Amino acid sequence: MGGAVSSYVIDEQVLIQGLLRDERLWSRVRGAKIIVPKGLVRWLERGASRGDRTHLAALAELARLRELEKAGEISALELAEHAKSGVDALEELAKPHGATVLTGDSIRAVSLRLRGVRVEYVGPKGGRLAIEEFFTEDTMSVHLKEGAPPMAKRGRPGEFRLVKLREEPLTTQELQKMAYEIIELAKIDPGAFVEVRRKGAYVIQFGEYRVLVALPPFSDGIEITAVRPVVRVTLDDYELSERLKERLAERAEGVVIAGPPGAGKTTFASALAEFYRSLGKIVKTLESPRDLMVGPEITQYGKLGPSFEGTADLLLLVRPDYVIFDEMRKTDDFNVFTDMRLAGIGMVGVVHCGAPIEAVQRFIRRVDLGLLPHVVDTVIFIRDGRVVKVYSLRITVKLPTGMQDTSLARPVVLVSDFETGVPEYEIYTFGDEVVVMPLRPGAAARARARRERAEEGLRYRLIRRKHTVVLDLGPERADQEVIITVDGREFVRLTTDSRGRITLARNSPAGRRILEAARRDRLGVLPSEE
Repeated sequence: MGGAVSSYVIDEQVLIQGLLRDERLWSRVRGAKIIVPKGLVRWLERGASRGDRTHLAALAELARLRELEKAGEISALELAEHAKSGVDALEELAKPHGATVLTGDSIRAVSLRLRGVRVEYVGPKGGRLAIEEFFTEDTMSVHLKEGAPPMAKRGRPGEFRLVKLREEPLTTQELQKMAYEIIELAKIDPGAFVEVRRKGAYVIQFGEYRVLVALPPFSDGIEITAVRPVVRVTLDDYELSERLKERLAERAEGVVIAGPPGAGKTTFASALAEFYRSLGKIVKTLESPRDLMVGPEITQYGKLGPSFEGTADLLLLVRPDYVIFDEMRKTDDFNVFTDMRLAGIGMVGVVHCGAPIEAVQRFIRRVDLGLLPHVVDTVIFIRDGRVVKVYSLRITVKLPTGMQDTSLARPVVLVSDFETGVPEYEIYTFGDEVVVMPLRPGAAARARARRERAEEGLRYRLIRRKHTVVLDLGPERADQEVIITVDGREFVRLTTDSRGRITLARNSPAGRRILEAARRDRLGVLPSEE
């Protein structure tokens, strides 16, 4: 090609990336005339004056070409004036000179080819990414930073170690080449998605790899972080009780998967998505970036606009059975989760937190307390790749633990250990505040003992009067706190009077509830033992 065409127009990528240093390309260009748009030179000068290192590198490459001109390696280096800008400027300069455009931008190459301009794309052609060389079978992530040795996390969630891959630090040229390859191939690889594109920052999904590229001035140096899932698992790989599997399959529709970063939440969410799909459910995901490992039957949606609200509107038309919402952090994310759950869609959300109860607290103030158990009914806490805690949520009307005045009975959200059914937290409003109250040590054991004798309960006599309802437990129960249960669950704690009686207004909330439970033969009384 170099013998047939004596002139080449080059673009900024050729200069910034130093693509003419490639021996095979240089062997064809040697002795030819190289044309550079003068507007490009002015743009590089402005960037260099602001401290942009890539622009400085491009100007240094231009200076090298000028030296090559003096040495007779190229016939001429011409800085040509032009009236148009961008791709139009390349076309304007190439056609009159019969020149070929050399470009490192694949999209630009296609555009020029469509305009009838002779063009050659000299950027990366595809295939294996250079960063893949740092990965082994057990590598979770690779961390590359100019001026520092390459590092990798190896192992599995919760059991990884940080390994130095070589002693020599990475050079700016190495990182720049890898960053350019990643960004450029993302344009042409059908298996790649550019999830985030900002000035100096890219998040790109390459198949199973999620890659973050950070460039100055956003970062203090070029940095590349690539993450991939080490294992692909199913729910059978987790030690889940049959009771929990049954709940996930039949009842849980507001599930939150919680845990610290790197604990294995996304891996579990992927397994749960495939579990729902295997049950014949329509499953979609909300992700940005998209890194859940799921089959082709499950569509992975990103953002429509700045948030997921537009995507949620679309999903309501698609009518999925379950939606997996990965990486919920902002209030808008929780609002979308809540809105879709209340619309009747089964939701699974993934949140970062350090303790199981913190996953529930992330919803407080964002969801009305009375709606909380309808939005979140199950919390699954993951640590070191294992399910270590499962909470269930329900709401009841009772006197909060520790209060004595029966007039203070109110709606209380009970957060219970799913496997034992023992309440561990009570959530209720007190004035303008929402209180998350851990139950005292020993309360769980006492609650378990109460359940074991719940079927027997205490004997009582229900007296219905015109304006009141009386529970008569007999004088042997005088001045004692008892627990009133409805359908086997604690409803309220009340204290008997000196005759062993509890008197309530017939039209009060507690009075009406007791009368209704008695009519259905669902009323019980237990000793408190507090």
